[in-house]
Amino acid sequence: MTDRYVTHLESAIDKTRLDPNVVQSMHKDRPLWVRYDLDQIEMDVPRDVLRSRPASMWKFRELLPVGNSIEPVSLGEQATPLLSCPRLAARFGLKNLLVKDESHLPGGSFKSRGMAMAISMARHFGIRRVALPTAGNAGGAAAAYAARAGIECFVFMPKDTPIVNQYECQLFGAKTYLVDGLINDCGKIVRQGIESMGWFDLSTLKEPYRIEGKKTMGLELAEQLNWKLPDVILYPTGGGTGLIGMWKAFQELQQIGWLESETMPRMISVQSSGCAPIVRAFDTGEQFAEPFANAATIASGLRVPVAVGDFMILDAVRESGGVAIAAEESGIVSWTQEACRAEGIAICPETACCFAALEKLVQQGRIESSDKVVVFNTGAAQKYVEAIRCDLPMWEPK
Repeated sequence: MTDRYVTHLESAIDKTRLDPNVVQSMHKDRPLWVRYDLDQIEMDVPRDVLRSRPASMWKFRELLPVGNSIEPVSLGEQATPLLSCPRLAARFGLKNLLVKDESHLPGGSFKSRGMAMAISMARHFGIRRVALPTAGNAGGAAAAYAARAGIECFVFMPKDTPIVNQYECQLFGAKTYLVDGLINDCGKIVRQGIESMGWFDLSTLKEPYRIEGKKTMGLELAEQLNWKLPDVILYPTGGGTGLIGMWKAFQELQQIGWLESETMPRMISVQSSGCAPIVRAFDTGEQFAEPFANAATIASGLRVPVAVGDFMILDAVRESGGVAIAAEESGIVSWTQEACRAEGIAICPETACCFAALEKLVQQGRIESSDKVVVFNTGAAQKYVEAIRCDLPMWEPK
């Protein structure tokens, strides 16, 4: 048994092979896959070995770039709960609706998975300074893990990014700057500073390891369902790393023979009508998505008008037999409230879009009552005070 099963990095655009033992970012301005010796993993690693390991994202280390030899930068990334939602299920006429609640991760969002992996590999390669643009939770996660690793972190965010996200970046010591623009404008600043500031660009899919961290959502879900995958997965899609990562995870699990399922889940990419470049490209049959003009949504994590991994998202959706669909912006706050009140789960606005989309898909007959459906809650509602605030009546004793 080897310490690490990574064989090479592979360009997602033309399959060029690159050395995994040196720092890499992109190839021809497009993302890289981490590839493993899956045949060797199948021979070396019985599925049952996972039972004796702690319930964290690191238990799947043979299928991760850290392997057994690279010490992860960790804040305690425990397995997140998979919660049955009977009242919401009844609301949609479904027999089996589950929410995978990522708000239990450090920092209160799924971004912990990707940043834990990216910062772990950055420290392994001796990187001492990182920078990234963010529209929401990624900045806080990067700041926290960089602090844990002793790495300097620069964060650039639109000036109207939710206030909690702004504060947490500063709290963890990141040099945090507000930008008059969108996340892609912040990304330009990061790119311009690579040479002059000497930082490594930690942007979504501009390094190969955040996707491997997000992949653990799929690995964990498969194990929690006894290796029988659901029929449908609804995933709120901004940069789309999680959706891409899960689809990669399911393919790898299938190849090493760990899955009991005969079919793969239909992957549903959910966006807001206020920023829906992936939906528009899906509907028109395009391979790449055009930038979405005047992007605006209260679901801040979905306000990504240009996604570098657009073709990877679209490939996963189409290969799985899924769809890309937009929720109406006007209904996001009400769906946030309805979902929270129905099940007591701290649903974020991005996930509220998934419930709005689920209602549409059921009405259209694309999701049937017998389907096992999993919705990913990617963050805690408490981090979105602008979306959940309400005026409460004062109690006046009689």
